[in-house]
Amino acid sequence: MSEPAKANIPPKRVAVLANPQLAQASEMAQAITDRLTALDRSAFWGEINDEQVRQRMADEALDLAIALGGDGTMLRAGHLCAPLGIPVLGINMGRLGFLTEVQQDSWESALERVANGDYWIEERMMLQATHRRDSEMVGSWQVLNECFVGRGETVRPVDLDTEVDGRYITTFVADGLIAATATGSTAYALAAGGPILPPELRNILLVPVAPHLSVDRAVVLHEGSSVRVVVHTAHQAILSIDGGPPSPVQDGDSIEIRAGEHSARFARLQDPGYFYSNLTSWMNPLRANKGNRSRDAR
Repeated sequence: MSEPAKANIPPKRVAVLANPQLAQASEMAQAITDRLTALDRSAFWGEINDEQVRQRMADEALDLAIALGGDGTMLRAGHLCAPLGIPVLGINMGRLGFLTEVQQDSWESALERVANGDYWIEERMMLQATHRRDSEMVGSWQVLNECFVGRGETVRPVDLDTEVDGRYITTFVADGLIAATATGSTAYALAAGGPILPPELRNILLVPVAPHLSVDRAVVLHEGSSVRVVVHTAHQAILSIDGGPPSPVQDGDSIEIRAGEHSARFARLQDPGYFYSNLTSWMNPLRANKGNRSRDAR
């Protein structure tokens, strides 16, 4: 991996986005906004789902967004900021924090570094997923982690005819199929047995979920690939984007997946090799904590 530049122009205009479901997020958002103002920055804060906040971000030329929450908040911030080209700095107020950069108790020192331009930008590929029915578009979405197409509440597999670049590959008979980015490789795709991809890779990852008498291996595709999945089912099927609310899918509907037009941009303070050094604590927090206690004892 090439070494990214660590010196960036200090941000002058900043939006602070709080997760409304976290009690402390509003208080911290106000504290961060006050600190940015003291540093002679233009800053405002609001709840990430507030339409007025979203419109203001679209209207103003912002240099940075600071997201307060967990990985779900980062996904929403990525969807919002990617088309606007705004980097996102994540402050973890959730449980795990694969995507966040700063822990809650160290936000002040992190803010000082960012205000001085001491950070680098990590770009992550996004996907575009389009749902079609009888050649008509039902909906189209940006995807940062993954899109899932498969069964709904009925515990029966669906048949998913899968094409890559217009060529039939296989029919997955499974609970579903995940199409993920490298970012999503550590999310649902990982739980379904898929490989871990470094975040800078620009690939499309296909992972079947509970396949039955069909291909049971993950497939890694090139960024330029296009995927088309045709759903065959006599019962309920769904489409879900980045773990969001499911949309109903009918027999014969197709889902088309390709590289998206935009990339998510994350502001990073850690060394560029952070992904590998953090992997142990992400994958096995109990073992990591035990190791930390052993080192502390020495």
